[in-house]
Amino acid sequence: MTRPLIAVPARFCATTSALRYAAEVNARALIEAVWRAGGEPASIHPADPADADVAERLARFDGVLLPGGGDLAPHRYGADGIHDTVYDVDDLQDASDLEVARRTLDLGIPLLAICRGLQVVNVALGGTLEQDMGGPEREHRHLVHPVPIRPGTLLEQATGAEKAEASCYHHQRVDRLGTGLTVTARAADGTVEGVELPGAEGWFTAVQWHPEDTAHRDPAEQGLFDALVRAARERR
Repeated sequence: MTRPLIAVPARFCATTSALRYAAEVNARALIEAVWRAGGEPASIHPADPADADVAERLARFDGVLLPGGGDLAPHRYGADGIHDTVYDVDDLQDASDLEVARRTLDLGIPLLAICRGLQVVNVALGGTLEQDMGGPEREHRHLVHPVPIRPGTLLEQATGAEKAEASCYHHQRVDRLGTGLTVTARAADGTVEGVELPGAEGWFTAVQWHPEDTAHRDPAEQGLFDALVRAARERR
């Protein structure tokens, strides 16, 4: 059976030793998780939406995975000023990712969004972010912690679990939810760890953690990629 084609927007990288120059990359663990699920992962160039019709580019794909990455520029969600912890902002990356999120949802293409990807979807739907979460007691970098999952959600169906062992690496979080989004998981400190869009035309779920970190040994985390590829196959 032909593998469903899953678009994974690439991330700009200033330097890579193997390629000698600046590159466009995706995490190997992420790509391998899509492959294990039966998908054919394909990195796509973050082109300027003004120069390339994003809906037309996405039409050939069966699913989309919006991965993690650096921070969105605060002006994208109407923030005044920029916190000194904001990093790796790239205007072209932002413009491309935001348009990919909007068009994927508009077209009803199955979408899984991870970490930055969740934040991109939230901002694309008019939500805002907290630029920095603060001190150690609210720090979600280098943290693996249990996150309860709301029953009856696509997230619960995908993971088959009541809670996830979430591998987190983020210093920002959702502030105001985007239009139509609902929370499917929260950390003990109230941080939004999962969102969905009830009534969306296509399958969509998003998590603030990195399921690819442990998907090779945790069936619940691999289940997110399995669910994306299954929805992509069913959409054909």
